[in-house]
Amino acid sequence: MSTPSVAILMGSMSDRDTMGRCADVLDAFGVDYVWKVSSAHRSPVQTHAFVSGAREAGFKVLICAAGLAAHLAGAAAGATTLPVIGVPLNGALDGLDSLLATVQMPPGIPVATVAIGSVGARNAAYLAIQILAVSDERLARLLDEDRAGMRASAVTASEELAAEVARRRSAR
Repeated sequence: MSTPSVAILMGSMSDRDTMGRCADVLDAFGVDYVWKVSSAHRSPVQTHAFVSGAREAGFKVLICAAGLAAHLAGAAAGATTLPVIGVPLNGALDGLDSLLATVQMPPGIPVATVAIGSVGARNAAYLAIQILAVSDERLARLLDEDRAGMRASAVTASEELAAEVARRRSAR
């Protein structure tokens, strides 16, 4: 069995519901992943060992989610040259503290940072898929189809609103 392409790491089980949105997107695109609790603070030795061996194990992208001090993505980025996507989670300050801790990295140790919370979790999966799609035509095609579906939904929604406006005008 081949190694999954993506590792989803989260600071604790309390992050499970939010990061389930990430897993949902990866599942929808047929991207294999592992999902682990791996804390920069509670299990730093194990986290470093996993992340520093991730490339050799066959992983292509790491998605790291944490709240409060949110050091997980930065700790991961410091231990690998694989792409690391950080998902700041709500904790204190409505997640602003997590956002700043995730995005403010020193030069040479980047973390691609997405939105706070469940929208960020979904976008982290999409970004991971885009990274993988650089060398995977199946994923590139699925992304194109997904975007086409989003466009079609927007057109349909706009048409429904136009019809509603026409109904309201005729009811006057």
